Amino acid sequence: MEMIKSIILGIVEGITEWLPISSTGHMILVNEFIRNHNGFTASDLYLYVIQLGAILAVVTLYFKTLNPFSPSKTKMEKADTWSMWFKVVVACLPAAVIGLLLDSVMEHFENWQVVSAMLILYGVAFIFIEKLDKKTTVHSVKEMSYKTALLIGAFQVLSIIPGTSRSGSTILGAMLLGCSRSMAAEFSFFLAIPVMFGVSLLKILKYGLMMSASDAAVLLVGMIVAYVVSLVSIKFLVNYVRSHDFKFFGIYRIILGILVILYFVLV
Repeated sequence: MEMIKSIILGIVEGITEWLPISSTGHMILVNEFIRNHNGFTASDLYLYVIQLGAILAVVTLYFKTLNPFSPSKTKMEKADTWSMWFKVVVACLPAAVIGLLLDSVMEHFENWQVVSAMLILYGVAFIFIEKLDKKTTVHSVKEMSYKTALLIGAFQVLSIIPGTSRSGSTILGAMLLGCSRSMAAEFSFFLAIPVMFGVSLLKILKYGLMMSASDAAVLLVGMIVAYVVSLVSIKFLVNYVRSHDFKFFGIYRIILGILVILYFVLV
């Protein structure tokens, strides 16, 4: 049963980590629906370390873009890649500081009430922002200023609230700051690498990696599933935002939030 649960959670992680619909929120809700309250797959260690599989998907798909040592890049292209990484680091500073301070506190908010409220709130925000007459002035990470990167990082801090969505908060913030949808999504992917590695490392340091061979196998399967599904999810979102806005995700979040409330109130 633990292996089956790991496969289910790996699929959920791979889909929801990159779409702006809250991976943590969905993982909490799925655990409720499959009655996964005990065992290794219900542990914080599992739920956060499985994210490493999703991160590797970004590294795989964007390896050349992320690699400043690529022999196929010119000197200027290598400099641009280093500049991109510096902007990612700057954008991670708010989450690194505030996230560390509030990490333990936020664990108390991992419940269906907070998740449903954030699903609906950010769903409304996506619809509202898409209706704004906003100017798009940044079409690539190269065009982004360090100030904009830092402000996007400030929006990312909001994702420590369960149900918010890390990708959702960064994409919303980037769009409000004048970034194109494609660029906002791509920068959100890059931001995920140090942030999710950092969160996973914190959980490993907090809970340790002491596990049985069967638990290790369960975790490995979940990570592999999350990796494969993430490859598909990232490609889907990249293609989707080229010709669509984010209203659909806003509507999805609102409907899901209402269904969550109805489920827990009526059942």
